[in-house]
Amino acid sequence: MLRIAVPNKGSLSGPAAEMLHEAGYQQRRESKELRIVDPENEVEFFYLRPRDIAIYVSSGRLDIGITGRDLLIDSGANAEEILPLGFARSTFRYATKPGTANGVEDLNGMTIATSYEGIVAKHLADNGIDAAVVHLDGAVETAIQLGVAEVIADVVETGTSLRNAGLEVIGEPIMKSEAIVVRRTGADAEETKVQQFLRRLQGVLVARTYVMMDYDCRVEQLEKAVALTPGLESPTVSPLHNEGWVAVRAMVPAKEAQRIMDDLYDIGARAILTTAIHACRL
Repeated sequence: MLRIAVPNKGSLSGPAAEMLHEAGYQQRRESKELRIVDPENEVEFFYLRPRDIAIYVSSGRLDIGITGRDLLIDSGANAEEILPLGFARSTFRYATKPGTANGVEDLNGMTIATSYEGIVAKHLADNGIDAAVVHLDGAVETAIQLGVAEVIADVVETGTSLRNAGLEVIGEPIMKSEAIVVRRTGADAEETKVQQFLRRLQGVLVARTYVMMDYDCRVEQLEKAVALTPGLESPTVSPLHNEGWVAVRAMVPAKEAQRIMDDLYDIGARAILTTAIHACRL
């Protein structure tokens, strides 16, 4: 069986379980379950702390896992990213009191507090900066107020909590993170079960991104219509019973669907419909 690590809690857990369910895999019914077997799909799921998943995968005990890009890098594990999943996005930034520094180049000799010392240490080394890194678990904003550090490095979403603490973001982002699928570095990239798992998740990503659009249009407007809905390869075009009319079907980006419907209507298309895609393979 394919052995897969899944986050057991936190912001990664719910969306990961939802995506796996959409991909056709059984998921646990109780949060206390640490392991379940999906015999039909020949998969065994292990529910682990998100921070530990890259380490388990790198050991070879588990084949692949779902974790955050930030957690993979911070762990220093011998594992690599093989598929971004598009949820649990976050940005890591430096922050400090106004006037302390303008960017990473000003951090030489300073002390930086963070919950992700692996990420910060790597970023400092990559930029040739000699600074001390102090590990704190959560609420790192108070480290500056209490004199533990001059700078913090943390996840920044709106920046409201930083401003409330009298801090400002400095420099470019340290990194951008999201949920990812990881495997042990050097593992067989073409292993059949792994590829099938990845295809299923990719199918979910596409299904979430696109909708199917159907409409009728006159033959003389077909080229304009096709230019608006080119599909992935090309749209399906079928003649209608009424001479001079055709039915067109194509996948279109979900976020652009309303605009495309307006444009189609303007050129004379009618009976324009969109339907959700629940699963696909490209």
